[in-house]
Amino acid sequence: MDISDLIVEFYERLSSWENDTVKGTDLTLPQMHTVEILGINGPMIMKDLASRLGVTTGTLTIGIDNLEKKGLVERIANPRDRRSYLISLTPAGKSHQEEHHRAHARMTEASLAGFTNGERETFLLYLSRFLEGLDGGS
Repeated sequence: MDISDLIVEFYERLSSWENDTVKGTDLTLPQMHTVEILGINGPMIMKDLASRLGVTTGTLTIGIDNLEKKGLVERIANPRDRRSYLISLTPAGKSHQEEHHRAHARMTEASLAGFTNGERETFLLYLSRFLEGLDGGS
């Protein structure tokens, strides 16, 4: 197996795990990713959030409407631009994000259980560099 095969397998396993984390909830995986990004970054304008998710603002608007109906996000006036809104998590949305973050932490800890501290540091370094490469080195 070469490195690209391992990367594909990693992606498939991570995707499967992510799908499992939303089973039994009333959220889709794209909705959970929206909540997750807002939880990590704080309130964002639609354009920036859509860019982070890799979707159009039109597609995101539908998702935000649904998350708003579920009481997980709210649109708040943008103090820097009256023409736009910031999308922010509600307390219920923050609770969903925190639980999902705990699930990520459990999965990460289980995956790295056999690593020494030095191996963890090396893995972090290489994974960071790998991700930079995905962004074209930016």
